[in-house]
Amino acid sequence: MKLKKIVAIGLTAISMMALIAGCGNDAKPAATNELPKKIVIGLDDSFPPMGFKNEKGEIVGLDIDLAKEAAKRAGMEVEFKGIDWASKEAELKSKHIDALWNGLTVTPEREKNILFSNPYYNDKEYIVVRADDNSITDKASLAGKVVAVQQASTGERAIDADAAAKTVKEIKRYPDFMNAFMDLGIGRVDAVIADGVIARYTMQKEPGKYKIVEGTDYGVDVFAVGFRKEDTALRDKFNQILIDMKKDGSADQIFIKWFGTASEINKDDVK
Repeated sequence: MKLKKIVAIGLTAISMMALIAGCGNDAKPAATNELPKKIVIGLDDSFPPMGFKNEKGEIVGLDIDLAKEAAKRAGMEVEFKGIDWASKEAELKSKHIDALWNGLTVTPEREKNILFSNPYYNDKEYIVVRADDNSITDKASLAGKVVAVQQASTGERAIDADAAAKTVKEIKRYPDFMNAFMDLGIGRVDAVIADGVIARYTMQKEPGKYKIVEGTDYGVDVFAVGFRKEDTALRDKFNQILIDMKKDGSADQIFIKWFGTASEINKDDVK
């Protein structure tokens, strides 16, 4: 009798385990298309005018305004998180953040690990020097000079890929543009390779101190929002919102606030 009871108990346990396993198989996995109630946006918070800390320590900027309006329309709470820009892809993949929205340039290398939104702004990388420096007139004249770039930026990629990189005295790599421009101002470096948006903003804030070396751009930079590869629904949601913001003029108002002119945000997608 005892043996029969043991066998019966064992069979019952096996049956229960099978039932539980069966229920697990029938349960649907977490939907990757489910939209979050909150979105955490990672940024370099020293990148004016796209995203930076004001005198009160608040994170402000053009991309901040765009993201706030877009998140509101998506019915999501939004949090902005300053990150090490050189580790942006790792921060995104590890889910410490949900998106990169900070003058992020689309490149073939980044497209391998990042799902990009439609482009919302076109910019260029320029050589920026002190206003009284007439020794640098083109890329070739960077020979023998100390050049500053931001780490993991398209400016760094541009100078490294250019023939001028072989002739410069030194390339100094900074964690942010603000320190690079500070060193340019005091003469520690001779030039900065920077996005047009930050170059013009810095020149506006400190008139007469810097100038762009005209005719020295490194091609067009296309800005877009970056998401994890699997978050297609989230990307698609924000794509549509950006299109709607362009159509109703709210996106243009944000660009006018920061740049003085409207931008071609998702122009090709507006119907």
